[in-house]
Amino acid sequence: MIRMFGRSCALALLVAVLGTCAATAAAVGDLAPDFALPAAAGGNVRLSEHRGEVVLLTFWSSRCAVCVAQLAALDELQSTYRSAGLVTLAISVDDDLARASRFARSHPARFPLLLDRRKDVSRAYRIERLPTTVLIDRRGRVRFLQADDRGSDNSYVAQVRALLDDPL
Repeated sequence: MIRMFGRSCALALLVAVLGTCAATAAAVGDLAPDFALPAAAGGNVRLSEHRGEVVLLTFWSSRCAVCVAQLAALDELQSTYRSAGLVTLAISVDDDLARASRFARSHPARFPLLLDRRKDVSRAYRIERLPTTVLIDRRGRVRFLQADDRGSDNSYVAQVRALLDDPL
């Protein structure tokens, strides 16, 4: 009886925790969940420090060939639109952090490559496929989510332009 009660409590706790996570996960129109992550090059980056700018988040892995190609394309996009207020943050979901760090050193970018060690940010944004792109407007709201495992859909570029034209 005590063992059953213990399992029931554990199950209830698990359901409560999962329910809380699902309720705070990002969806289009929601306030983007804030985070602070270490950059592979050193230092920390906090999303909320970029309020007032358009933020493009991309979730990637060093083992994902499509992700590698997308990071190169985003480097060009960042170069083109940085002066207009675009901030790009690339969040690694690699299980092997040493591999992700080596990848970051060998593929320099014009934006920080961040390490999501515990996958908290990945869960908050409901990342299921790689690469996934999330666009956040100047007010901190999620405006666009796209998972593109084929690498053929770059419709986020038009969304970036529209958000950069949208005043605060």
